[in-house]
Amino acid sequence: MRVVQKFGGSSVADAESIKRVARRIVAAQADGNEVVVVISAMGDTTDELMDLALQVSPQPRPRELDMLLTAGERMSAALLAMAINDLGATARSFTGSQAGVITTGTHGNARIIDITPGRIVSALAEGDVVIVAGFQGVSQTSKDVTTLGRGASDTTAVALAAALDAEYCEIYSDVDGVFTADPRIVPGARQIPQIGYEDMLELAANGAKILHLRCVEYARREHVPVHVRSSFSDKPGTWVKDIDYEEGGMEQPLIEGIAHDRSEAKITIVGVPDRVGEAADIFSVVADADVNIDMIVQNVSREHEEATDISFTLAQADGPKAIAALQAARERIGFVDVIFDDQVGKVSVVGVGMRSHPGVTARFFRALAAADVNIGMISTSEIRISVVVDIDDVDKAVRAGHTAFGLDADGEAIVYGGTGR
Repeated sequence: MRVVQKFGGSSVADAESIKRVARRIVAAQADGNEVVVVISAMGDTTDELMDLALQVSPQPRPRELDMLLTAGERMSAALLAMAINDLGATARSFTGSQAGVITTGTHGNARIIDITPGRIVSALAEGDVVIVAGFQGVSQTSKDVTTLGRGASDTTAVALAAALDAEYCEIYSDVDGVFTADPRIVPGARQIPQIGYEDMLELAANGAKILHLRCVEYARREHVPVHVRSSFSDKPGTWVKDIDYEEGGMEQPLIEGIAHDRSEAKITIVGVPDRVGEAADIFSVVADADVNIDMIVQNVSREHEEATDISFTLAQADGPKAIAALQAARERIGFVDVIFDDQVGKVSVVGVGMRSHPGVTARFFRALAAADVNIGMISTSEIRISVVVDIDDVDKAVRAGHTAFGLDADGEAIVYGGTGR
């Protein structure tokens, strides 16, 4: 049986951790499996390399930044291969490029176009464990090294599992699986034994860090079952897969979990003329600046007659270029001012069961009110309710929602390592 395993940075944070992971991989091969391993950079190496780059250059060129950041994964791949070889097995490490990960040319956020795993298949046929540096590939056009964006080692692993026709993809981290909330915030969070792709997509899109969003999208599209578990224990983890509740005679859970995101900011455009097409103009400007937006709210302006105020959320990192683009269009569009607020966070309640259960919104909002949490913005989908709150209220809001929907467990979840950075 062919399996793909991915180990995160906290699982290989130091020499002892690398040796422990090596023992697990060798055991998997000894069970008769062909094993391909995707590895992240050790600990917080990527963050440290980024900090170093910014000390050297305030605005490093994206191509050189990719050359630097991919060094972290190459380092851990080589060290892990050494550890496996010392245990009597044979392992070979590959960069993303050597493994055949072909990407678009966008430095810092490339997308996988194709995988040509010929060298991996050859190495497996010779009985080797294959170690692939995650988070990276090679541009189809320029042949330069590219990175796939933060957290994209998950995506590399699932893409390789699909290309190699693996039975499943195991993703190892510092917790025992997917939980109903971040155990660092809610110690009583419960582990979810299995979860459908749809719910997992919403959780990942709204801040749950356990799986990268593009990884879940890829897994759903290619029907790759993903097993999320801890590299620090042998406990069964969480299966992310197609779940047919009707066929299994199971009721859909009302709420699967609560996600939070502290990396968003809010922009309010004050005094937008109340005319047809103004919103289209504003969001065209934002789109042309290559900025993704999340939640949008439009209100009648308190201070300006025949005008509206439009607020939207976006990634904090995109704030400066969105502000610059809007200020450049200010006179043409005719709005009064732009206000930027990075002291906000988003809290989301997710569950496919809310499609058929009224009163979910009321219960969530009552819990927030009881916890003295003020709501700044609201957004909903069929299976999600998201609110924007003050950054200092995020933890309080997560705990309040978790308790309100009866998700608290009796014991405490174990976080084996990692800083959550």
